[in-house]
Amino acid sequence: MKEKIKSLINEPQELEKLYRLNKKEFKKTFFEIYPDIADYQIAAFWRSRLEFTKPKTDNKPNKTENIFKLIIICLLSGFLIKIPQFFDLVKPEYFYPQNTALILFLGLSLYIIVSRKFVNIKGLVIGGIIFLISAIYINILPANTTSQTIDLVYIHMPLLIWCLYGLVFIDFNIKDRIKRIDFIKYNGDLAILTAIILIAGSILSTITIGLFMAIDLNIEEFYFEYIVIIGLVSAPIVATYIVRNFSAISNKIAPIIANIFSPLVLVTLTVYLISIIITGKDPYNDRDFLLIFNIMLIAVMGIIVFSVSETSKKNKQRFNEIVLLLLSIITLIIDIIALSAILYRLGEYGFTPNRIVVLGSNILIFVNLLLIMIELFKINFKNTEIEKLEYVISKYLPVYAFWTVFVVFILPLIFGYK
Repeated sequence: MKEKIKSLINEPQELEKLYRLNKKEFKKTFFEIYPDIADYQIAAFWRSRLEFTKPKTDNKPNKTENIFKLIIICLLSGFLIKIPQFFDLVKPEYFYPQNTALILFLGLSLYIIVSRKFVNIKGLVIGGIIFLISAIYINILPANTTSQTIDLVYIHMPLLIWCLYGLVFIDFNIKDRIKRIDFIKYNGDLAILTAIILIAGSILSTITIGLFMAIDLNIEEFYFEYIVIIGLVSAPIVATYIVRNFSAISNKIAPIIANIFSPLVLVTLTVYLISIIITGKDPYNDRDFLLIFNIMLIAVMGIIVFSVSETSKKNKQRFNEIVLLLLSIITLIIDIIALSAILYRLGEYGFTPNRIVVLGSNILIFVNLLLIMIELFKINFKNTEIEKLEYVISKYLPVYAFWTVFVVFILPLIFGYK
C-alpha cells in the first residue's frame, strides 16, 4: 500500500480508487508515509480529508503554530526590505534592484522549510550557501553602470533565485519529476492568490487612508512606507500559506482562471499577428518592438505551461486541449519571427551581450515550445495522457536553470563585465 500511494500521489482519480478499495488501510498507511509525501500539494488535501473525521492526534498540524511561523517570517522579510531606511547603509535605488528578489525568495524558502515536519539539513546548508553567494555577488557589482552584462545579471538574478527556491520547494530531490510538476502548479496558484491578496490589500488601503483623512489625520506617507511595503513582500508568503494549508481553494480557482485565459490569449495573439501584417510593423528594424515581442513571448509561454498544469486529468477536456495546441502553434510562429529578427540584427549590427542573451533565450523557448506542441498534438490526436506533457515540461526546467547560471556568472566574465 505504501508504494502504491507514493506512485499514485499525482494521479487523483487512481488515488481515489485505491482509497475506496480499503479505506481503513489507506488511512493508516497514508499517515505513516505522510512525512515522505508532505511536499506534494495533493498530500495536504488528502490529509485534510482524512483528518476531517479522524480524532485529534499529535500528527494534526497546529494551526496556531503555523500562523505564528507565518507572521514571524513576514516580519523578518519586512525588516530586510526596510534595511535602507533603518540603517542608511545603502541608497534605496541601488539596494532594491539588487536585493528585492533575494529577500522575497528567502522569505518563501524559510516558510517552506519551517512548515515541514522534517528538515533536510544537507539541503538547508546547500541552499543557505547558494543564497549567501548570490547575495554577496549581486551586491559587489556596480549599481550605477552602463555595462550590458551587469544589467543582464540584475535581470536574471531573480530567475536564478527562483530556481534555487524551486530546489528548496522540492527538498533538493532533483530526480523526482513529480515534485517538479507540483512546483509548476504551485507557481500558478501562487501567482493567482498573490494577485487576489494584492487587490484586496489595495482596496483595504484605500478605505483605511480615506477613513483617516475624514478625521484630518494624514497617514498616507507612514502607511506606504511601512504597511504597504511590508505587505507587498509578505503577500507571496501569505499566498503560499493558503496554498499549502487550504489547497481546496487554489484547486478550484486555478483551473477556472486557466480555462478562461487560454482561449482569450489565443484570440488576442491571432488578432495581434494579423494586425502586425496590416500595419506593416516589423521587429527587424524596430528594437523596442522586438523587446516587447520577446516579453509577450515569455508571458504567453508561461500561460501555456500554467494552463497545461491546471488541465484536469479526471475528465478529458477536449476543447481546452485543442486551444492549448493552437496556442502553442501561434506562439511558436511568434518565436520564429523573433528568432529571425534577432539573427537579422546580429548580421547587421554584430554580437553584443544583450543580443546573445536574447538569442539564447529564444532558442531555449523555441525548443521547449516545439516539445510542448508535439505532445499536445499526441494528446489531441493519439490519445496520449496529459501527464506525459507535464513530464516533458518538468524535464526541461533544468535547462533554463543552467542558462540562467551562464548569464549571471559566465557571460560577464567572457565580456569583462562590459
